Amino acid sequence: MPATQISKHSSAVEAFLNEGPQRLFIGGGWMPSGKGQTFQTLDPGAGSVLSTVFDAGSEDVDLAVQTARQAFRNSGWPQMTHNARGVYLHRLADLVEKNKTTLAEIESLDVGKPLPQATWDIENFSATLRYYTDLAVHVQYKTPIAVSKHEARVVRHPYGVCGFIFPWNFPFLLVGWGISPALAAGNTVVIKPAEDTPLSTLFLTKLVKEAGIPDGVVNVVTGLGTTAGEALATHPGLSRMSFTGSPEVGRLVAESCGRNLIPVKLELGGKGAAVIFNDIDVEKTVDVLCGAVTLNTGQVCCTATRWLVHESIYDQFVEQTRSRMAAVQIGYWNDPQTQMGPVVSQKQKDRVLGYLQKAQQQGAEAVVPGGEAEVPGKPAGFYVKPAVLAGSPDNVAAREEIFGPVPYILKFNAEEEAIELVNRSTYGLANSVWSQDLDRANRVAESLVAGNGWINAHNVFVHGVPYGGVNLSGLGGGVLGPDTLFDYLRSQSIVRPL
Repeated sequence: MPATQISKHSSAVEAFLNEGPQRLFIGGGWMPSGKGQTFQTLDPGAGSVLSTVFDAGSEDVDLAVQTARQAFRNSGWPQMTHNARGVYLHRLADLVEKNKTTLAEIESLDVGKPLPQATWDIENFSATLRYYTDLAVHVQYKTPIAVSKHEARVVRHPYGVCGFIFPWNFPFLLVGWGISPALAAGNTVVIKPAEDTPLSTLFLTKLVKEAGIPDGVVNVVTGLGTTAGEALATHPGLSRMSFTGSPEVGRLVAESCGRNLIPVKLELGGKGAAVIFNDIDVEKTVDVLCGAVTLNTGQVCCTATRWLVHESIYDQFVEQTRSRMAAVQIGYWNDPQTQMGPVVSQKQKDRVLGYLQKAQQQGAEAVVPGGEAEVPGKPAGFYVKPAVLAGSPDNVAAREEIFGPVPYILKFNAEEEAIELVNRSTYGLANSVWSQDLDRANRVAESLVAGNGWINAHNVFVHGVPYGGVNLSGLGGGVLGPDTLFDYLRSQSIVRPL
């Protein structure tokens, strides 16, 4: 039963999990799916059932979209002043902070990540919501245009219904990144969380209701990607669509939106590189990069999974990496010693282990072998050990996204060689450069093809700094920056001849 998998301080979580089948949230109310079908979400740290969730079909998704359209027309949400909308959104941020402990435990249970990491995710949701709420108050929605013999301006309006499909690795944080600018701009939303990790989003619906946000402004439909996800991505009643996930599914979403002529934002995968020059502090750099690649058990699209190390420090770097990875504490989410939890599912565990096997069959050196991990008392959990591979840049593990704690080490000599190796990738999300020579670090960072570049750090997310991808890593604009607010506002030109 769910109650056996939570700590003694989690009575609120226990009550939530034991409510029975978790219902869809449409029009301000909770309801079963039309056909009454359900699915189960598992605790990846124990392999046991956490909760049963209603499985939305196409008719449920259609109801959610039509309800959001009615709310856009009739609720008054788009017509509110930005200050008035801000009252509701700040109230929601307050409620998220008030329920931070409960939300973090739900997120840890559902995803498997250690509690401190989940807590940071919840805090980031509130910060993102506040950032876009405050930004919406201060931007200009009418911009004069200086042209000869005409009075002209651009005005900006919310689009309407925005659909969102979110992945399982950062379910609550990414909901915040997605819906915050959409809601702050005055749109209504329909959210389809990942079937592996829907619980924190469902708990959020309680807070949306408590915050007094008008019914129908926020709607949540849980279900499988092949049914509920496809129904949302192909729905002609949307005004905008946002998908976060794999490039393979992203293509399908983009095709559907193209047929419906609906603008789409895609946040996709990555194969991030860290270029490490020979003037760095080896121990500190290894510590940061090992922490980055084991964060959320490597299930982070922008993390550094290709480490390009200057040949003069290569052996020292490899030995330090071997020592650091061996010290990673693998365990259950509520163990204070845990640094890395399980991957999210048996499917993901099989994927990671499969890549380790394929990589070594293609000649990769197993610097740290990895493999299955055993956690006392949790024999059915989806645990893997961190692994480190090295070898040819043509190896499958050097080219494809594994989505696990598996960096691949490459050796380079010249700056130009490192740039060429990084830019071979078909992805383009995030890279980092490590050097005390800031002129060189900036020069190389600007030469790497990606939406984001970091210097002497990795996985840096700052509200106000755009984050997005190019090539296989995404299109349609990024997140976190001020431009994202304008992505959810349509432009209209008004012209009067003089």
